[in-house]
Amino acid sequence: MKTKILIILLAVFAFSFASCEDTKKKEEEKAKMEQQEAERQAEMAAEEERMEMESNSIAAKAMETDSLSTLVSALQNADLADTFTEDEGPYTVFAPTNSAFEKVDEATMDELMKSENQDQLATVLKYHVIDDEITASDLSQMIEDGEGEASISTLDGAELKVMREGDNIVLQDENGNKATIIATDIEASNGMVHLIDGVVMKKKES
Repeated sequence: MKTKILIILLAVFAFSFASCEDTKKKEEEKAKMEQQEAERQAEMAAEEERMEMESNSIAAKAMETDSLSTLVSALQNADLADTFTEDEGPYTVFAPTNSAFEKVDEATMDELMKSENQDQLATVLKYHVIDDEITASDLSQMIEDGEGEASISTLDGAELKVMREGDNIVLQDENGNKATIIATDIEASNGMVHLIDGVVMKKKES
């Protein structure tokens, strides 16, 4: 009788143990599936955020603006289009319009747009970029604080001067040439764009 009871107890224990193991396994599988779903949702959200950012990026804004088609071509030639599409920045870009590029000597532009001069073109374009977000109001305040003139460092470490001429905010490059800001505060997901009517150039090293 005792043996029979013992066998029954062992059977019950074995069944209970197997049932617990099965429940534990199901819970682990459920937790794993929930984690995978959470990761999938997070990846989808990140991808949507990335697509949203890129569709409103500095590069995207430039592509949407007819008067910046030469700048877009230059960014592509200099292999910088992805930088202003994918990088979070923030950047401030003083974007020369098509008419601004037309003021540059044709031979100089043709030379810059050649594939073998990609680095030189990139240097020119980076001279129009600040590694920070600066609004027109910020520029005005900088000029006021500098008692009429302020210096800002460009993406490649060179200097641009910013000043007022009448009601306009004007950039002056290292060669003394000037470009006027003709449209301000075009907001992008990774920074700010201001349109200028000239191409600024850093001083060539002698």
